[in-house]
Amino acid sequence: MLLLVVPPQDERIIEVIQHDWHNDIILFLQNKLPKIVVVLLVIFVLQRFVLFFVKKMRTRADRQVGNFHRAAQLRTIASIVRATSYGVLGFIAFLQLLNIFDIPYQPILASAGIVGVGIGLGAQSIFKDMLNGIFILIEDQYNVGEVVALAGLKGTVEDLSLRSTRLRDADGTLYIIPNSQIANVANLSRDYAVATLPVSVDASANPDKVIALLTALADDVRQDSAFKDIAIANPVVLGVDKINGREITYPIQIRVRANQRDGVLRELRRRIILAFEKEGIPLGNDPANMLIIRASNPTGPPAQQPLIGS
Repeated sequence: MLLLVVPPQDERIIEVIQHDWHNDIILFLQNKLPKIVVVLLVIFVLQRFVLFFVKKMRTRADRQVGNFHRAAQLRTIASIVRATSYGVLGFIAFLQLLNIFDIPYQPILASAGIVGVGIGLGAQSIFKDMLNGIFILIEDQYNVGEVVALAGLKGTVEDLSLRSTRLRDADGTLYIIPNSQIANVANLSRDYAVATLPVSVDASANPDKVIALLTALADDVRQDSAFKDIAIANPVVLGVDKINGREITYPIQIRVRANQRDGVLRELRRRIILAFEKEGIPLGNDPANMLIIRASNPTGPPAQQPLIGS
């Protein structure tokens, strides 16, 4: 069995390295580790403090039952405060850790500023996103929870930050839209909406009778307990709006609360079908879908039947 003999000089180097490592570990445990723990603890407390206020704002938003606009504003502010606070706390923690490890951050910040100029030239879209996001918040164009149409998409705003807007459509698809691509905003959740239902009736029906029946049906829906708080104005039947062959169109308009049109229109359609069936009023048919069948001449010769077989 061979035994390796370490020269005395190498043993001395090993002892010095072990001694230095031992001293470094002792100094780290005595001086730096407590500071790191304190920094992380303070950041954790501040993060929980921010999270507490964010939850308070969201809880207050949930209680705003009669003021949807105010509730949406509170949810939007909560999202912005959370995202911004996390970024600021992370940056502060990074600078404190650099200071604990005796790494001067001033040259890093100066270098970052020089590099930032170069990055800024190539990342102008990011600054455009943030600038447009600031104007969206200041001008109160839309808030979290509102139904909007923007960038060619329509859906409910789930999250809003200075960088982007998260939109979920009726199919459940989530779209992440950079704020710089938002040029036009159509907010469907502000003030009120107009529920419009064009009813097509056959030209054989008496227009006065049709208008009176539609007015009565719309008024019944307006006074229904399920829709009394949704419809905010009396319905209006605009009369004969369009004639297309034998198809006559009678539009009905009801002013309702924002984003509450679908339920009113469904109930109105159901009552119209039942009432027209009871009164014997035929619904209109699109002339493009009509099929004209010419009756056969009873005195003419029978049609030639195709021959089968040889």
